[in-house]
Amino acid sequence: MGETAQLVAKAVLSQFPEGNVGLRRFSHIETPDAAVEVMKAARDQSTLIIFTVIIPEVREIIKSKADQHGIPVVDIMGPALAGLEQITGEEALLEPGLIHKLDERYFKRVEAVEFAVNHDDGKNPRGYRNADVVLLGVSRSSKTPVSMYLANRAIKVANLPLVPEVSTPPELHRIPIRKIVGLIISPAKLAGIRKLRVRAMGMAGRSDYTDVSRIQDELSYAEALYRELGCEVLDVTDRAVEETAARVMEIVGILQGSSGD
Repeated sequence: MGETAQLVAKAVLSQFPEGNVGLRRFSHIETPDAAVEVMKAARDQSTLIIFTVIIPEVREIIKSKADQHGIPVVDIMGPALAGLEQITGEEALLEPGLIHKLDERYFKRVEAVEFAVNHDDGKNPRGYRNADVVLLGVSRSSKTPVSMYLANRAIKVANLPLVPEVSTPPELHRIPIRKIVGLIISPAKLAGIRKLRVRAMGMAGRSDYTDVSRIQDELSYAEALYRELGCEVLDVTDRAVEETAARVMEIVGILQGSSGD
């Protein structure tokens, strides 16, 4: 009896006077021999069996032995699986433990999202050694959106904004170069993105932030740093976030679909 069956059993027991009935859980009943042993234990006393076994031959043993010895059984998964097969026209995978694998992937995604948030925009450079990817780029070169997209695929990403007047943290130079991807973008495209950002923030007038000459200086500085580091460079000028993320995964050697959905 697995966790789901145990929860159902506890809910049922709560409707009866305490102490009249005991509860015993059998987990990982995944072979015919294991099912036979459980049914031997069940026939020696008044028993109700609640089960979530999905392996066909094991289910058949439980049901046939229960019929043979007059043991009442409650099959939790069977009717639900049959119903979904009927409405989808597809056969169930019938693979034990899939829900735990799904839970594991979910928690890996949560961990990666937390990592991305905690290492966004140059925060916590000491954590770079634990990152799967470190993205470099000037302001508004899509570092954060790409980081979050990858995080939702359970990939831990840190990103660092590059500013000519601000030194890069020493931790950047201590991690494997294969983890680092430098982002570049055309000056005109970046100027347009920054102008929209300034406008959205309600800030009027010209500034160095949107000045094309200043932007060219920033990009030149970034490209010089990439050459110094020897990292891969990715032009994001006309790429969607999804495209950029897919290319980053290729660059650092992460197989698409291996970590996430």
